[in-house]
Amino acid sequence: MSALLEVIDVSMHFGANVAVDHVSLSVEMGESVGLVGANGAGKTTLFKVIAGELVATSGNVLFEGAALPARADARSRRGIGRTFQLVELFGGLSVADHVLVSLQAHQGRQGPMRDLFRGGATLPAERSRVNELLELCGLSEVSHVPATTLSLGQRRAVELARALVARPRLLLADEPSSGLDNTESAHLVDIVTRVRSETGLAILLVDHNLATIEAASQRVIAMDAGQVIAQGTYDDVIANERVLTSWLGTAK
Repeated sequence: MSALLEVIDVSMHFGANVAVDHVSLSVEMGESVGLVGANGAGKTTLFKVIAGELVATSGNVLFEGAALPARADARSRRGIGRTFQLVELFGGLSVADHVLVSLQAHQGRQGPMRDLFRGGATLPAERSRVNELLELCGLSEVSHVPATTLSLGQRRAVELARALVARPRLLLADEPSSGLDNTESAHLVDIVTRVRSETGLAILLVDHNLATIEAASQRVIAMDAGQVIAQGTYDDVIANERVLTSWLGTAK
C-alpha cells in the first residue's frame, strides 16, 4: 500500500539557487513526522511545495497514491489541512465564530445566496461540529471570548480548530511553537497529540523548537542544503554526525 503522503525526487530551484535538491520522503496514515534543519536547510520551501504554495521545479507529490492538484485550496479539499506560523484572526469575532466561519466557508455556505435563502442561520449540525472542535482543541471555556484577546498559544489552538473543520487526513503544521514559552509549547503539543490520537490524523510538523519536535513526533527527518541527511527516531537523528555538523559546525 502507498503511504498517505509521498514526496518523490522533488527539487525546487530559484534561479541558480537550489533550495530543495532531489528530496524523497513519506508520511504514513496516522503518523506524526517532524521536519528539522538549520535556517536555509530547505525545509520551509519543501513544506510550501507540499502545501501547494510553490510549484516544484521537478519531482512529484502524491497523496493517497494520486497526484495532487496544483492549487492550495484544492489540496485542502483533498484532505490536507494547514496551519501557519503567523496567526491571522478577525477582530471582534469570538473563538466559536472563527471556527464557524471556517466551517461554513469549507461547506460553501457563505455569501449572498446563503443569506438570501437561509437568512444567515446557523444549522444545528454546524453548531454541533463547532462545539466538538472547541472541546477537542481545549477552547470550550473561551468559546465566546474575542479571539484576538487570547494568548498566542490559545490563538494557535484556534487556528488548529479552523484547520480541522474540513476533517483533513494530513495536517501540515508550520512552526506551531514559534513565539511560545516552554509551558505554552508543551500545552499545544498536548492538544496536537490528543487531536492525532482521537482523529487518526497524520501530521507533518516543521519547528525550530526541538522539545516540540521530540514530544510531538514519532519520526524525525533532518535536512541540510536542500537534502535529507538523516531520519529515524528523535534520539537517532539528534545524535547523527551529519546533523550535528550541519547545526553546530562540528560533530561531537
